Amino acid sequence: MDAEIGIIGLGTMGSMAMWHLAKSGASVIGFEQFGIGHDRSAAGGESRIFRTAYKEGSNYVPLLKDAYKLWRVLEEESGNPLLTLTNGLIIGHPETAEMKKVYKSIREYDLDHEILSRDEAGKRYPQHRLQPDELMIVDKLSGYLRPQLSIVSAVQRARDLGAEIHSHTAVDHIKSERDGVSIYAGGKAYKVGKVLITAGPWAVNFMKELGDFMDVRRLVNAWFLQKKAESFNDKNFPVFTRESKGFYYYGFPSVDGNMVKIGMFTTEKSRISSPDSLDRAVDLQELAAFTEIIEKDLPDLYSDPSRVNSYMEIYTADRHPIVGASPWEDNMIYLTGFSGHGFKLAPVMGKIGADLALYGKTEYQVDPFSPARFIKAGSI
Repeated sequence: MDAEIGIIGLGTMGSMAMWHLAKSGASVIGFEQFGIGHDRSAAGGESRIFRTAYKEGSNYVPLLKDAYKLWRVLEEESGNPLLTLTNGLIIGHPETAEMKKVYKSIREYDLDHEILSRDEAGKRYPQHRLQPDELMIVDKLSGYLRPQLSIVSAVQRARDLGAEIHSHTAVDHIKSERDGVSIYAGGKAYKVGKVLITAGPWAVNFMKELGDFMDVRRLVNAWFLQKKAESFNDKNFPVFTRESKGFYYYGFPSVDGNMVKIGMFTTEKSRISSPDSLDRAVDLQELAAFTEIIEKDLPDLYSDPSRVNSYMEIYTADRHPIVGASPWEDNMIYLTGFSGHGFKLAPVMGKIGADLALYGKTEYQVDPFSPARFIKAGSI
């Protein structure tokens, strides 16, 4: 055996799983086809939101609370600042399905929050122009993460604890066998007891039986210069999500002191055929949508973006992740399909992946995320 556990993909989830595995004393070997902390996938773009008032489901709140604690642990171990709390704003009409889910998560877990009317929001956060029927929820345990630095921090900490890292090494294929799993990468074969599939958009290459329930999507981020710089620093302009007049988007304070980042949530129209077919160019129609948002909702930003880029995320059919052993090969564990809301959960999901690889179980309630949920009569 080259290691007890092998990890395919050292991005968002793979880096955190490697950190936890190395901390446990397990021998672990990881493969990353690009450099550590690359921007080719969903971890690119310099910032990610951390939030606890959760529209994706209140069952995530306990995971998010533990993720918060683990972010602080990784900061302490690495010496790097990774999570900055700013409060978080959720803006929209109170009767939308998304806002109702946020309310539900707040009520069930008694989350620290405020609800601001349009007039109250205008006084406290005048950078946002709300419509007459909109309000603002303030999530007090919310802020932004530095994704690439987080990945580098976790991998370096794992390396310091004895993990073996192979960057710029693509995995060609893997083969489950009676006595473990063979990994073929960089012209060599490696043998491990179990393997974690944490390859983000490329995970579909290693779990083809579930391919019909997963799709890769392109997302676009844009950065805008400020008319009033102090108005958009992280003390005055919290991270936010907003659903308004046909647009569903999110934003960040000026992390670099210069520009404000805005991102569009993806839809099924954003699907791409494979992760290797990502078009990073942004066309005029896409730019026009950003300009409309800025002119309508954030008039203190210049409406032409100074920088744009595109990235990828992998979605599942029900928008919840795939976490657990393969129904066909129990020495392969899946940790993927986080559908655009996984980065904030990364350290606790890494712990869950490590637990499943080492012990075959975890203390966390992850049954709803089991890959087996897609195995239905007539489906597979």
